[in-house]
Amino acid sequence: MEYKSPVYKVIPVPVDKIKANTYNPNKVAPPEMRLLYESIRADGYTMPIVCYYAEDKDQYIIVDGFHRYRVMLEHKDIYEREGGMLPVSVIDKPIDQRMASTIRHNRARGTHHVELMSSIVKELHELGRSDAWISKHLGMDMDEILRLKQITGLAALFKDVKFGKAWKPVEDGEE
Repeated sequence: MEYKSPVYKVIPVPVDKIKANTYNPNKVAPPEMRLLYESIRADGYTMPIVCYYAEDKDQYIIVDGFHRYRVMLEHKDIYEREGGMLPVSVIDKPIDQRMASTIRHNRARGTHHVELMSSIVKELHELGRSDAWISKHLGMDMDEILRLKQITGLAALFKDVKFGKAWKPVEDGEE
């Protein structure tokens, strides 16, 4: 029998049949949760929740996707748009393998490379996107955008920045 990855069998599951596992160490900070909501609001669910089906309880236990699940629970607009259903990919593994899978999913996400993020901010700026637009759509605060602009070193990125007058140069002999 040929192996077929679970993602080829995604099923819609009522959110009330899905439960969080008890062992996920992953936490998402509020800014990233807002960005996840914005992503799901703008693009829909593009990745299924990975679950184990506990037949005896008729429940789907989350292996990966807890925060995508939370977005539906915490945002009525998403719940209503999706009809209370989440896309689920089911894996059938014992608890130790599910725990390992959760950690692999969490750690495989990686991090963003600073220079590449700077290039993206630069390109968006050149496409006419404001700092406010970048902040909203990329989930960055203004300080982060400023730091990324500084890395590129392009004066054009700062043309709309208002700088404070923290000091006034003093001529020789003045006090």
